Amino acid sequence: MRLAAADLGSLPVLPENEAVIGADWLVHDIDREACAYRSADGAELILSNGLVRRTFRLAPNAATVAFDNLMTGASVIRGVKPEAVIELDGTRYEIGGLTGQPNYAFLRPEWVDQLEANPDAMQFVGFELGEPRERIPWKRVRHHGPGATWPPRGVYLRMDYRMPPRAKADAGTQPPVRVSVHYELYDGAPVMSKWITVYNDGDKPLRLEQFTCEVLAAVEHGSDVETRDLGFLTPNLHVETDFAFCGFTTLNTTRHSVHWIPDPDYDTQVNYAKQTPCLLEVRPTRGPHVAIEPGASFESFRAFVLALDSDDRERSGLAQRRLYRLIAPWVTENPLMMHVRYADWDTVKAAIDQCAEVGFEMVILTFGSGFDIENDSPEYLAEMKRYADYAKSKGIEIGGYSLLASRRIAPEHDVVMPEGLQPTFGNSPCLGSEWGLAYFDKLYAFYRQTGFSLLEHDGSYPGDPCMSTAHPGHENLDDSQWKQWRIITAFYHWCRENGVYLNVPDYYYLAGVTKCAMGYRETNWSLPRAEQVIHTRQNIFDGTWEKTPSMGWMFVPLTEYHGGGAAATIEPLDEHLDHYERMLYSNLAMGVQACYRGPRLYDTERTKAMVSQWVAWFKKYRAILESDLIHGRRADGRDLDWMLHVNPRLEHKGMLVVFNPLNEPVERTLRIPLYYTGLEDSARIREREAPPQTVPLARDYSVALDVAVDAHAFTWFVIE
Repeated sequence: MRLAAADLGSLPVLPENEAVIGADWLVHDIDREACAYRSADGAELILSNGLVRRTFRLAPNAATVAFDNLMTGASVIRGVKPEAVIELDGTRYEIGGLTGQPNYAFLRPEWVDQLEANPDAMQFVGFELGEPRERIPWKRVRHHGPGATWPPRGVYLRMDYRMPPRAKADAGTQPPVRVSVHYELYDGAPVMSKWITVYNDGDKPLRLEQFTCEVLAAVEHGSDVETRDLGFLTPNLHVETDFAFCGFTTLNTTRHSVHWIPDPDYDTQVNYAKQTPCLLEVRPTRGPHVAIEPGASFESFRAFVLALDSDDRERSGLAQRRLYRLIAPWVTENPLMMHVRYADWDTVKAAIDQCAEVGFEMVILTFGSGFDIENDSPEYLAEMKRYADYAKSKGIEIGGYSLLASRRIAPEHDVVMPEGLQPTFGNSPCLGSEWGLAYFDKLYAFYRQTGFSLLEHDGSYPGDPCMSTAHPGHENLDDSQWKQWRIITAFYHWCRENGVYLNVPDYYYLAGVTKCAMGYRETNWSLPRAEQVIHTRQNIFDGTWEKTPSMGWMFVPLTEYHGGGAAATIEPLDEHLDHYERMLYSNLAMGVQACYRGPRLYDTERTKAMVSQWVAWFKKYRAILESDLIHGRRADGRDLDWMLHVNPRLEHKGMLVVFNPLNEPVERTLRIPLYYTGLEDSARIREREAPPQTVPLARDYSVALDVAVDAHAFTWFVIE
């Protein structure tokens, strides 16, 4: 529905003492919806879901005057800033905001009435309310996590701004532009999304040099008088955007768009040099420097702000993992995949048959196999369609590998880096070059014509800028990063819309990618087999602080990989059945899929039976195994290591998985934290398929569990 500022009175009044949700959103379903309200005096528009609340004063201009973490009772912000900022043709324009705050250490409510509008800022003219719409179309063609909802439920707010009124003599200098600032607040999670749209209402192109879609004068994490070489801790918010690349974690990928900087208005801060990083600016580091044609518009990337209620690593990680299930639920797709070592018909057909026999779900024509996605000859495409048709007849999905960056094409097609900089991977083509544009045309055509439904896209665009002025896909250095990111994310959006699974070793989750590497060093797979097992469980333990089990892949080299000889190799599979089994359950028991890379999954009936057994076990407990992991004891080869799956929304509310790396049996009493299972008084716990025992929970929601595990073995406990 469309509402003007004068229609604010049609909204319900926010209760004076809004009930704070007492339940833990990480354990219980929150039944309160995200809604829009008005203040009792009619001066403010408020978005609240009982976990976070953002309040906008609408006159003399619109601005966020309160942003409250209702879980802790603390304010997220300490001051008022513009709602957004744009730079058009060299001139900076603030979007909304109020000025005159006397002290930026805190914001007193009585000050708000005295704040004034910046006469040069764009002025608020109206708003619209509705529901969130899907950011990316998601075609659901395979198993995904239970309860995945898309788009997320909540409330949507659009606030519109125009240039401020000017005297006739000055009016001609104003660009004919308007800006919409968009917000989404979701049901049951302390998460807000924000982005902007810039409209050119004139008859000449406008150049958008820069934008900032979120500005928050956040409460600082602490008060450091000294400026330290090690840096400062930032405010207790998790912030990320879909403008993310070059990394396996948000710590690396958010550096391109999430900027914590000193606040020049904060004169009373404790840091003597006034360098406390407590001003959040969400903007691209470079650009976009794009032209907006007459009658056209520009849409920014999206920022997501997650309010945290703790600095506990596990709890903050659980909140982040819940965020991904909310705003990118395709990350819960988690097919069992085999990387086929060779791409000839006989090998691929045999691999498809074996996958169907043991219950695997996906075949990837792996790197070095001879598969060539860039071969667009009619004969090759017809042959690949034959592969896909056969795989489909067996109930198996098929896809292949392609390397994008990390290679040299030709001087006229490669990125031209600024002086002193090198491409991230040493070499890289520019996605906006003739070669780059033709490469993506080939990818679109391949998936349209063959029936393949998977891409492993290695060396995805890492953010390299390009100074070339001869590439058709961008103008120069200033717009090169934005345009290249747009090219690759447009393709990833298309893949998500058409059911193509994306395996990409980079943090493109919010752009439609399902899985990237859990995080491992490839040369470690040439170590002796017993060491590989420990590394597997260490990598998963470390990789699941931020990722759900389904978001990261591991590696199982069935054939020799990076050397190591016979001591590092599983083939012949039957001769190393014990190690093969340990690698299977070390991954599957954590809910993690690995790249099982080789020409076959089994070589004897005994091997086939072992693989089938563990695949069947995984599918039986799939829902809980793909749920969140609570970190127990990290593998070190010295004692039992263990982790705990939890999901209070399932019948199986937890599963403890315990591994013994030692040469002798081990008996231990483990203290297992069951708070995140949602159980309060007691738990029914059974080892493997034995009858359950009812165990009372201690006051800290833990249980003491006696565990006995044979040498080099594994066991599990189901918790109900």
